Amino acid sequence: MSLTRRAVIITSLAFAASPAVARTGFETWLKKFRRKATRLGFSERTLEASLKGAEFLPKVVANDSRQAEVAKPLQDYLASAASGARLSGGQKALKKYNNTLSKIERTYGVEKEVLTAIWGMESAYGGFRGTLPVFSTLSTLAFEGRRRELFEAELLAALQIVEAGHATPAEMRGSFAGAMGHTQFMPSTYQRHAQDFDGTGHANIWGDDPTDALASTAQLLKAEGWRKGQPWAVEVTLPHGFDLALTGRIFPRKTRDWQRLGVTTASSAKLADHGNGALILPAGPEGPVFMVYNNFHVIKKYNYADSYAIGVGHLSDLLAGRGKIRSGFPQNPWGMSTRERQALQQRLNDRGFSAGNPDGVIGEKGRAAIRAYEQSRGLPVTGVPSKALLASLG
Repeated sequence: MSLTRRAVIITSLAFAASPAVARTGFETWLKKFRRKATRLGFSERTLEASLKGAEFLPKVVANDSRQAEVAKPLQDYLASAASGARLSGGQKALKKYNNTLSKIERTYGVEKEVLTAIWGMESAYGGFRGTLPVFSTLSTLAFEGRRRELFEAELLAALQIVEAGHATPAEMRGSFAGAMGHTQFMPSTYQRHAQDFDGTGHANIWGDDPTDALASTAQLLKAEGWRKGQPWAVEVTLPHGFDLALTGRIFPRKTRDWQRLGVTTASSAKLADHGNGALILPAGPEGPVFMVYNNFHVIKKYNYADSYAIGVGHLSDLLAGRGKIRSGFPQNPWGMSTRERQALQQRLNDRGFSAGNPDGVIGEKGRAAIRAYEQSRGLPVTGVPSKALLASLG
């Protein structure tokens, strides 16, 4: 178990074992933060309205401590991300808000299916926007201390939203992490990207009308470099004997270089030129292989997990009428059992090579750890998990 993970568990257990002590500490911390906000120039009216009712929420601390739990295998994640219900809901949302989404697409250059997919992933098309009071959530997380600087900054951004009159504290409700609205913006994200697309005078991401939230999401993607018309990824087939050391999202190449190496689409067609792309193997070489492009990395600005970006991309493809993923998923990715993959991650971690939580899901972080280990031992640098590698780690 990592020191960070252990510290989170100890902190959470302390809060759970002594809620009265935790609440007393919280009140002391909140008074200190309020004095800081006063020095920064926030009005007493804003501070009173926003912070007077802020409460310590033990369930927020408990949820935060679970963030590093075991990841889902990609096939399970995609089964949820692109479930029949989510696909059906997205098709209904596209139809209901077609005019709005089309106008947003023309304005920001982000496809409506992509925006709808993010909306579906983040709040089930507005059905689950979160019910927790944002000021209590952010205050609790800042007081907890694991990421105090981050959540104090988010609290200040939330106060700015209230000070500017964009929302009342009562309207600002969200998730366990303080994300809000239809597409789950943190307060600082709102500050950078919120759009008053419907012209009401305020960017309202909280209400039942999703217009401003969808436009704000489009603005975020545009600001991060979204390229309209470029796929997030293309499923491909690798030729027999392909050098897997060439795979990984940090190794992009030109299309013609991949073509020379024998990479084709999953349907064996010639790989089209969508710009520089990189190969990722989220379920090992026997599972789906994706050529990812710039837009894949833009989606990751929303949520850094590869599985999230693949989920959004896959759902958006289905909403746009494109085909399903062709390849199946192996029972034992990389030819290793779950226990063997977990052991490999743990042994890399034990030797100082950060392979992530030992959950058996070896993604880009795990492969980077393998490359670092191989380089340190003077071995050929491949980044490829294997039983032989596990044995070499002892």
